[in-house]
Amino acid sequence: MHLQESGEMYLETILILSKKSRTVRSLDVAEYMGYSKPSVSRAIGLLKKGGYVVMDGSGYLFLTEDGEKTAAKIYERHTMLTQFLVHLGVDEKTAAEDACKIEHDISDQSFEAIKRHAGQAES
Repeated sequence: MHLQESGEMYLETILILSKKSRTVRSLDVAEYMGYSKPSVSRAIGLLKKGGYVVMDGSGYLFLTEDGEKTAAKIYERHTMLTQFLVHLGVDEKTAAEDACKIEHDISDQSFEAIKRHAGQAES
């Protein structure tokens, strides 16, 4: 199953929330993203069907191995691109917003090149 940008955003959100708390519920995701509970429930259902998320009997969400891998990839892109843009002189709020747009569309090849360049610039 190929994920759309919104699916990647949900996975990234679950990852971020799971770093702050051991338990993540659909309600937590809805509050964090500013979406309605029905919208989040529908998206979580699709992510479960795709094998990216599981929900236990208490309603807690957990990323599967595929979900974790995808979420970590998006989160790395977001944080690295934000830092890179800030380093270029973009204010942090704008950098984070732009990174969020770029992280879903940039190719692996281009991202790796930016990552290499950013690493060299820090050296």
